[in-house]
Amino acid sequence: MKIGFISTRLAGTDGVSLETAKWTTVLERMGHQVFYCAGELDRGGAPGTLIPELHFRDEEAIAIGECAFGTTLPDPALVDRIQARAAQLREALRAFIAENEIDLMIPENVLSIPMQIPLGVALKDLIASMDIPTIAHHHDFYWERERFRTNCISDILESAFPPDLPSIRHVVINNLAQRELKARRAIGSTRIPNVFDFNVPPRKIDGFNADFRQAIGLTGEDILILQPTRIVPRKGIELAIELVHRLNDPRFKLVISHQAGDEGFDYYHWLKDQAAEAGIELHFIADRIDTARRMKDREKIYSLWDVYLHADLVTYPSLYEGFGNTLLEAVYFKRPLFVNRYPVYESDIKSRGFTFIEIDGQVTEEAVEQVRQVVADPNQCQEMVERNFRLGQEHFSYDVLEDHLKSVLVHFR
Repeated sequence: MKIGFISTRLAGTDGVSLETAKWTTVLERMGHQVFYCAGELDRGGAPGTLIPELHFRDEEAIAIGECAFGTTLPDPALVDRIQARAAQLREALRAFIAENEIDLMIPENVLSIPMQIPLGVALKDLIASMDIPTIAHHHDFYWERERFRTNCISDILESAFPPDLPSIRHVVINNLAQRELKARRAIGSTRIPNVFDFNVPPRKIDGFNADFRQAIGLTGEDILILQPTRIVPRKGIELAIELVHRLNDPRFKLVISHQAGDEGFDYYHWLKDQAAEAGIELHFIADRIDTARRMKDREKIYSLWDVYLHADLVTYPSLYEGFGNTLLEAVYFKRPLFVNRYPVYESDIKSRGFTFIEIDGQVTEEAVEQVRQVVADPNQCQEMVERNFRLGQEHFSYDVLEDHLKSVLVHFR
């Protein structure tokens, strides 16, 4: 089949883009042909159609969102504005489908989270009118986010996020979402967890990445604590700052790999203030990281995978996650993990038997001591990460994903 992925952004190291790339690899391995359509595309990805107006940072999408959320007062003019923009996007999407002779669409989170309201409406209308086979891949829903709960477009959210149409098969990434979708909308779904390619050995330190610590201003004596997430409030990065503060050792340096800006810069500035007040050293390195290593103006740009190889500990103190790509990445690269017990971790991951340093919303002295022990004892650390790797391979591999996709695709034959 010819399969078309549609999203606001299929670029960079956010969870949706990374998971789409994994699905692409497995689907191509199964013999399918994949095409991308998004408001931002990575170089070197699948063949793609770039439509800048699909991006969640599109000016019209932002303006519509600002009018739609934070108030419950009905606004007929806003509805007309959404429909007008949706009509424009619908024709662009129709052209993408026709040009690439798409047999099956996979909207990636755009029928779940209303960061691009006209795009969700456009897709709903397009799927309904064309009756095109669709796998709606939902990473997180609007009712899971506080900022979307107060709104004046409840009818649109109910009809398009997600739509309940005969040609759509719904896929969620965790048990909680599956239960909520059924309870709120009476929509059944298939649960497919996030995965990683555990059958390919992790990259090693080599001639390109060996100087990474030096490049970001660390020495061989420093202990690199890696926070490999975007800088948004739900990532709970203040807990990583608190951990480093409580460790009370100047060798511990907190390195944050991803960018700020997806939800504004207030949180970024607040974190800088928190770190300064705590007297710890923060390293923001997003300008040195990309999806693939390369040279830029005679300066090395490293991949996220290069960064993991130098980490002594990975922090993942998220308050909420749809699943947990960072968790799987830490397991794959055999790094010890400090994790906050966010709801999906409790429902979908913890029972698998992994050994992590856990907290429940606040940094405890027990967790601080566990970090000290794991960093100081290579044997204990190695035993922990090797066991975690085997469990990851068993429960969250590409082979697991392929089995799930086969079971979903059989409905479209």
